Amino acid sequence: MSAQFDQIATRILEGGPDCGATEADALAVLQADDADLMAVVAAASRLRREHFGNTVKVNYLVNLKSGLCPENCNYCSQALGSQAPILKYSWLSKDETLKQAGAGLAGGATRVCMVSSGRGPSDRDIDKVTEMTEALKDEYPDVEVCACLGLLKDGQAEKLKAAGVDAYNHNINTAESHHDTIVQTHTYDDRVDTIGKAKTAGLSPCSGLIAGLGESDEQLVEALFALKALDSDSIPVNFLMPFDGTPFENTWELSPSRCVKILAMARFVCPDKEVRIAGGREMHLRSLQALALQVANSLFLGDYLTSEGQDAKADIEMIRDNGFVILGAEDAFTTDETRDPAIRHRGAGTEVAANA
Repeated sequence: MSAQFDQIATRILEGGPDCGATEADALAVLQADDADLMAVVAAASRLRREHFGNTVKVNYLVNLKSGLCPENCNYCSQALGSQAPILKYSWLSKDETLKQAGAGLAGGATRVCMVSSGRGPSDRDIDKVTEMTEALKDEYPDVEVCACLGLLKDGQAEKLKAAGVDAYNHNINTAESHHDTIVQTHTYDDRVDTIGKAKTAGLSPCSGLIAGLGESDEQLVEALFALKALDSDSIPVNFLMPFDGTPFENTWELSPSRCVKILAMARFVCPDKEVRIAGGREMHLRSLQALALQVANSLFLGDYLTSEGQDAKADIEMIRDNGFVILGAEDAFTTDETRDPAIRHRGAGTEVAANA
């Protein structure tokens, strides 16, 4: 069976209109025996190395606004009805945003993800984010800025683009066939519409999923092929963090090996796209985090939105120790900025931008 995955990788690398991974291929990767895990990783790694070499893109989250959300996403600690004990606040100042972003950039990040809770931004909210973006780009001209603000209205994506925002994150989170079981205050089509608005405005679409929401194997495959059809440039793969006080507080469906297979499946389906190890990696991948970098090429540095991540210095060491370099910041290993407590603890405490 292990040769099967190498054959799939070879077919994909050879190219051609009919050479991409099929749904049957993706399901075979997801359902591979644990004894074949290294064969799956080796095959997926061929695709990763072809398109991204030994680079790892490092992203850093700035949580602009926490909690106070009217949406009822069952997985989210910030959602309507959640009893999770999280920090709640409305909009960081521009100076505090720049301070937090600067700490992440000093630690090796090249993309800053600015996130706010809520259904979607008002026009005043858009003005705040554009002002922050312009100030950030003035100080760090080469930084990539990704905004994650919820459902967009007409014209808002264009304003973000004009201010220098590079990408927009809005996850589909799960398969269309499973969506209504995890949230009822907005639809799957609402999410797809926002991704379309971002693409039309010239923003790079960033959209991914959350695994472990009670979906079937077939629905995980469905979600990944939907992301392929949406042409998402970067695909954050989150693993459910079942926080107390949320409807999913007792949902534990993931093992480290399954998480690696999910990431590998994403690589087979979308071989040339950024596959990002996102929320829940420390909790669910555990000792297999480094192995996961053999198939994924991107991760978040430090903390997430309302949960504490792995020590940023440990992330940098993990990247270095496994023979990888940080994309666009190859000299980050020679600095000591990753010891900065501003990276390690930012007073936040559940999901990543991708879960917003």
